[in-house]
Amino acid sequence: MTLQKIFRWLSRLSLPTLHRLGATAGLATYGLSKSYRRRLRANMTLAIQRAPSSHELHAAACEAGKLLFELPYVWLRPYAQMLSHVVEVEGWEVMDAFAANATPVLALTPHLGCFEIVAAYIGSRVPMTALYRPPKRADLEPIMRAGRERGLIKLAPADLSGVKRLLRALRQGEIAGLLPDQVPGNGEGMWSGFFGKPAYTMTLAARLSEAEGVRVVLFWGERLSGGRGYRIHVCEPAEAITGSLEQRVQAINREVERLVLRCPTQYLWGYNRYKIPAGALPPGRSA
Repeated sequence: MTLQKIFRWLSRLSLPTLHRLGATAGLATYGLSKSYRRRLRANMTLAIQRAPSSHELHAAACEAGKLLFELPYVWLRPYAQMLSHVVEVEGWEVMDAFAANATPVLALTPHLGCFEIVAAYIGSRVPMTALYRPPKRADLEPIMRAGRERGLIKLAPADLSGVKRLLRALRQGEIAGLLPDQVPGNGEGMWSGFFGKPAYTMTLAARLSEAEGVRVVLFWGERLSGGRGYRIHVCEPAEAITGSLEQRVQAINREVERLVLRCPTQYLWGYNRYKIPAGALPPGRSA
């Protein structure tokens, strides 16, 4: 059975069923993979500044599994049916105020909770151009593109042409969206602290925040227990994103940290946030 067929079959299941399957798969992965357990525990320890309990580690593994298994539902279910699982939105009045004045918004959504549902919801209400990186599995790309390019969402490739599209959207008073904690390729980022450890961090979000009149808004989609759906959180940064490029990059990392600490078990700790991209020098070393 091809991956596309597996996704289509899974998409027919209910969200509670998919979350149960995902939690089981997440725990199985945690139990079978020593490297995954080590990374999850080490990264979570950095964030919460203590050794996480077994319950917290198991919960984080379950949430990572849910993230994978909910993708077929979010991408392939009818648009209105998928969006019906957004049961609460906290803070959208921020977006209404900006829309009233045609204020350009840079929407930042980290790897926290269900970030796919966040983009889908934004695109159901306002036009958004979202940065897009093709998946490693080429056979998954048609499903991913079809699932993301719905409503008022336009995708921009993660290259120079895509950056120009994001800037164009901002200049038109629209929304540009991306994941600020995605590890960039060599030359597209800089080393900046993330929970007290150097992480190769994209500079694109910081550069876009310098565009005239742009306002930064942070989003995350809280996954409710028992497959009950999602609560979307919308908030402005706790501190101004200003200063030099380095200062802006660090400020964005601090904002992501604040969001993560609101619900640490739903952050994707298995993602290798501290990896050194091919060709990049380790932190503290210069060419």
